[in-house]
Amino acid sequence: MCMHCTRRQFIGTSALSGMALAAGHLAAKGDAASPAPAPDSKKVRICTIIAGNPSDKSWGLSETDLVPIKKRLAEAEKNLGNVEFVIGQATNAKQTAQLLQKAGPDAPVLAICADIFGLSNFNRKNSVMHAVFEQGRPAAVFHIPIIGGHDWCLVKPWQDEGHNITLFDSSNHDELERAASLLRVIPLLRRSRVLVSPPFKGTPESKVPEKVKERLGVEMVAIADGRYDEVMGKVDQRAAKAVAKQWLDEAKGMIEPKEEDVLKAARASLTLDQLIAENRIDGLCVGTCMGWLSRGFPCLGFSRLNDRGIPAACDGDMDCLLTMLIFQHALNRAGFLGNAGGADTAKNAFHLSHCSAPLRMEGPTSERAPYLLRRHAEVRGGAVTEVHYRIGQKVTFTKLVHLDTLLVFTGTIIEVPKVPKGKERGCRTELVAEVSDANRLLDNWGGGALGASAKDYYASLHRVCYYGDHTQSIRHLARLMGLKVVEEC
Repeated sequence: MCMHCTRRQFIGTSALSGMALAAGHLAAKGDAASPAPAPDSKKVRICTIIAGNPSDKSWGLSETDLVPIKKRLAEAEKNLGNVEFVIGQATNAKQTAQLLQKAGPDAPVLAICADIFGLSNFNRKNSVMHAVFEQGRPAAVFHIPIIGGHDWCLVKPWQDEGHNITLFDSSNHDELERAASLLRVIPLLRRSRVLVSPPFKGTPESKVPEKVKERLGVEMVAIADGRYDEVMGKVDQRAAKAVAKQWLDEAKGMIEPKEEDVLKAARASLTLDQLIAENRIDGLCVGTCMGWLSRGFPCLGFSRLNDRGIPAACDGDMDCLLTMLIFQHALNRAGFLGNAGGADTAKNAFHLSHCSAPLRMEGPTSERAPYLLRRHAEVRGGAVTEVHYRIGQKVTFTKLVHLDTLLVFTGTIIEVPKVPKGKERGCRTELVAEVSDANRLLDNWGGGALGASAKDYYASLHRVCYYGDHTQSIRHLARLMGLKVVEEC
């Protein structure tokens, strides 16, 4: 952790100096090279193609079969809130190209198999998927066994050819909503801006704004020198007291901190809120947070931002911020970024621990996890949360590394240590999750994907935890984004 390094000192001594600032990809607030865009409230349009001619014949959908499909698409639009299905029927490349044009250049494709060879036209160029592939669109195929026809078997060869395509082969119409939730990720990333303050941690590629922009479409925007202090100096004291009161009222108790510590943390939280608002930002990554502690611990602010659906990563870990941004767009859920504390072979369990844990792990409107207000475990001061996550909850641990690989494994929470007053373990919030094979996890940590970064503590140690088993969704998303998946356990 960088407790004394300022942003100006870091930029003056690192490889980042001059590289991105000149290009405008890491531009400070006010730089002409990268003005903040107007808020984009437009929904993600998904080109939804009924592929083939629905009719009452074998190996195909009937018009009656399409009724519940279209009804479920309407429900998915309502449930997801930020997608719009542009629906049409196509049997050849020309009709498909017209639908793609109607949906717009950034629209991914949801292809619904409605005929025996509806996608491929019996492997001809004059087909739905040939037109989709020509334009390089990511595509999800929804196929109902038997009545969806034969083209499901071509998805794997198409993947092997390098096309970004995935298959939802199921009679469950709910898979249409899951497909849409994952398809929206790529367009949403291209609209995303993240506010950053070096020094950065993680794998090398995630620290280079041009590479992040090229690979994911995400723009990195620097916090201008001195702006944090300037904003904090103007925080309304009454507003800070109201935020502090909310933290105090909702906590199960306060152990070490004093009310003044919570008030200072509330001022830091409001400072972050202002920086997010004035830069029209979708995420935050701060590498200098340990240097801010004397003015108020930002950890409560990070927790609150994550609860609201704005990913916030400390320790300057861009790998984890980008992971959190991807899954916020996909799942609309906060992730708990933590330090891996090891895999206990005696309990077949994995430990994760950190001091800025979100409370609402199942979405911005979900129930809060219970918490105590505690001192920061390493600094032994200030105010942070000790969150008591749900015992028995299935969880997924993941992280994007090198901008090209998603690490993943799952577990079930079996313990959330409650540390007595005056005692410390690792960081303040800790969860212990039973995994399928702790020995394999130790042997396969990083899955060989980290390369030289395996000896970098932050690249190696950090993982992000999500409520639920999202392994299959991660596989689908990786195929759509052209990423590799490495299962560590």
